[in-house]
Amino acid sequence: MRVPFYDIKAQYDELKSEMDRATLEVISSGKYMLGANHNAFESEMAARHRCKHGIALNSGTDALRILMDAVGIGPGDEVITTAFTFVASTETIVQVGARPVFVDIEKDHFMIDVEKIEAAITPRTKAILPVHLFGQLANVAEIQRIAEKYELIIIEDSAQAVDCTYQGVQTGNFGIGAGFSFYVTKNLGAAGDAGMIVTNDDEIAEKCRAIRIHGMGRERYYYDYVGYTSRMDEVQAAVLRVKLTQLDTWNRRRAQLAAIYNEELRDTGIKLPFTATGNNHTWHQYSVITDRRDELQAFLKGQEVDSMIYYPVPLHYHAPYRHLAEGHGSLPVTEDVARQILNLPIQPHLSDEQVRHTCALVREFTTVRA
Repeated sequence: MRVPFYDIKAQYDELKSEMDRATLEVISSGKYMLGANHNAFESEMAARHRCKHGIALNSGTDALRILMDAVGIGPGDEVITTAFTFVASTETIVQVGARPVFVDIEKDHFMIDVEKIEAAITPRTKAILPVHLFGQLANVAEIQRIAEKYELIIIEDSAQAVDCTYQGVQTGNFGIGAGFSFYVTKNLGAAGDAGMIVTNDDEIAEKCRAIRIHGMGRERYYYDYVGYTSRMDEVQAAVLRVKLTQLDTWNRRRAQLAAIYNEELRDTGIKLPFTATGNNHTWHQYSVITDRRDELQAFLKGQEVDSMIYYPVPLHYHAPYRHLAEGHGSLPVTEDVARQILNLPIQPHLSDEQVRHTCALVREFTTVRA
């Protein structure tokens, strides 16, 4: 039985008439930038996350970079973050001229270990950038406490955290702002690249809106900041608005599939995902830990069951970022997780049968091949 990790076409098939109509309306209108869908999507996402402002962008990467520019992070500054993440979390810090400072992760939910943050703070520390990973939030309460104590900025990397909450409060409300990615594989994915900033700060929102269009302020062709070309196009906004109508349904389906995995795999000896206290979980990924990860992945592949590894190589092992840590052994939990993590299929268009089949294969591997 074929079990795909992603099925982007299934989303289109489900919403074909609505998506065709929305995109055709944009193309026939001749308004391809900063149009009605763009403005409505900004408002809808800001309201969904109970933030005052939404700033639609071309990517989650630019969301982080523009937020850092807007709050004045630059040369000489340090930003505390994690090496167990997609590279955008770190490369944007470097791109604005600051220095990433890596802190190890917590072994259960793979996000920044808050007990190790204070030891990494120096007089140059300006911000903490927690990465909300796989569909839940880092320990934002403790991060807020530390940030307030040391007068630090919090920028939330919420690329994988649309609709995630802590104690009922949406991501985007725990710092100066949050950056979202709507890359095609996300829980809410565009038909290409797209992203967004949400913030409650009026001044930061105004700066971000200007920076995304070459630093252009309130008046056309007058430039208040050095900026980028970072607008979200109208087609992407239209697609995202259609998909947004199904996001709750799709997230509920992910939770149903996660419950099947949890039940079927609980006695296999494989470490299952951990939901941190106070979090909901939107199950962007279903991540297991096993010291026989590569063997299990190969076995599943032989049975036409897809899996992925997020992330196989910690960032401090890569050439551009090696100088930011002391090599192998400097972030031991990060390194252990990267060697053992495997992400099983959990996209919302899988059937119960496909997930149970995957579980049966995992159980076969852990018993017959033990």
